[in-house]
Amino acid sequence: CCVLPQKILLELGSCMLFWNDKYGDRMWHFAVSVFLVELYGNSLLLTAVYGLVVAGSVLVLGAIIGDWVDKNARLKVAQTSLVIQNVSVILCGVILMMVFLHKNELLTMYHGWVLTSCYILIITIANIANLASTATAITIQRDWIVVVAGEDRGRLADMNATIRRIDQLTNILAPMAVGQIMTFGSAVIGCGFISAWNLVSMCVEYFLLWKVYQKTPALAVKAPPKEETELKRLNLYKESEPKPLEGTHLMGEKDPDIHELEHEQEPSCASQMAEPFRTFRDGWVSYYNQSVFLAGMGLAFLYMTVLGFDCITTGYAYTQGLSGSILSILMGASAITGIMGTVAFTWLRRRCGLVRTGLISGIAQLSCLILCVISVFMPGSPLDLSVSPFEDIRTRFIQTEPLSITPTKMSEIISTADAHMSNGSVPASTVPEMSSESVPIISVSLLFAGVIAARIGLWSFDLTVTQLLQENVVESERGIINGVQNSMNYLLDLLHFIMVILAPNPEAFGLLVLISVSFVAMGHIMYFRFAQKTLGSQLFACGRDDKEVTDADQANTSDV
Repeated sequence: CCVLPQKILLELGSCMLFWNDKYGDRMWHFAVSVFLVELYGNSLLLTAVYGLVVAGSVLVLGAIIGDWVDKNARLKVAQTSLVIQNVSVILCGVILMMVFLHKNELLTMYHGWVLTSCYILIITIANIANLASTATAITIQRDWIVVVAGEDRGRLADMNATIRRIDQLTNILAPMAVGQIMTFGSAVIGCGFISAWNLVSMCVEYFLLWKVYQKTPALAVKAPPKEETELKRLNLYKESEPKPLEGTHLMGEKDPDIHELEHEQEPSCASQMAEPFRTFRDGWVSYYNQSVFLAGMGLAFLYMTVLGFDCITTGYAYTQGLSGSILSILMGASAITGIMGTVAFTWLRRRCGLVRTGLISGIAQLSCLILCVISVFMPGSPLDLSVSPFEDIRTRFIQTEPLSITPTKMSEIISTADAHMSNGSVPASTVPEMSSESVPIISVSLLFAGVIAARIGLWSFDLTVTQLLQENVVESERGIINGVQNSMNYLLDLLHFIMVILAPNPEAFGLLVLISVSFVAMGHIMYFRFAQKTLGSQLFACGRDDKEVTDADQANTSDV
């Protein structure tokens, strides 16, 4: 009779933990972009540099972070990453406050090099905070909730869906809170508020971590790495072998065990320096050898798109005559459809099975994106293939003057940014100026209708692949595999920003839409191949997977 309240307590604690972490994380990712824009005279240069540094760091260090998560105790990893993340944000907020208050003085010191050093320091500390946030996400979302859910896959699916709903809500509420504070206050007050929030949030999250850990004894037990398991098996095999009698060795011979010990040496300095590179290589090789490799690649390909509510799509919308208020409404609608996607995921998984849910979600997303393809050829579309997207590329890359964007317009553009599934990455492109001529809105209306409707299938598919990784990756490799998955996501996200840098003019946006839909289609083709290999002839059979039915029966039997 006490099992149910304890389960509810654990789920409530996990959700509160995720809410606190995600709310502060969303506020910081939104605010740091605005702060960097204001610091550099309403130019996107620092924001672009920050986005590239963040994407490049996770791309290179994702596997190493995941390996660190795997090789250390769960509580130690969660507490360390939590403290580093929040302390970095607090420190960065304090430095930003000092820079905003004394920017003129810093600008005159050593010909502006002190101010430049502050910029570098801010971006570096903010990047450390993002890397720690990545470690926290891998630990809590990919490992802890799997242990808390136990063998109940339905409960795991419900917890994943709840976490995604929290993510969607914080996407709206966190930027609104920071935006109001900065609008009616100042950037300095905004920095102080975020620093204070993270200080309080760190204490609350630390307490919740400890309570969830105490209530879940399974979190204290961690499966050993594969290498250790194999070594133990070999040692047992050696111990079972008959040993030679004492005194059978010749005078000049040494015991083989002593001979082996002599050959064991401490790792050299070069070997220790090469360890991160070996971890990087082994992580990617292990990711490739996973049974869910194609499903993970399919999810990563969805990041190579301009069809999300990020600064790129927002900037294009401004050129088509949409106001900031309309974009805010559209952003709210996208969050609602995202939550609908989480509801659809739980409903489909119960009736069709997990693998088929991803297939249905992919079909739904592609069907909605057809509207985006149609919008490219409708009246009002600026698509003009006669205008080369590479025209004047040299002048764009060597341009030294700040962008001619007013602070008001820039704050509107940034406030509607909802970095598409990228943990706060930002584009390295300029926002085109809004045309003064009236533009038909048929094309842009179809575009955003497709983008908003497609988020139902998008988030349902994202939850499907997330749970597939949770269920099919060995416990001792969850960290490194999910770290590599994050690296793949950031790699495709980085490529889509590079694509926009090469073709930033509105006339080429239709071409970017077609390329984006092509990559989404390729991602779902990869998932279809995975589903075909997994289910075989039962792919199109209606009903839950046999493995899930067996697990559910076992869970019901254990409850009885």
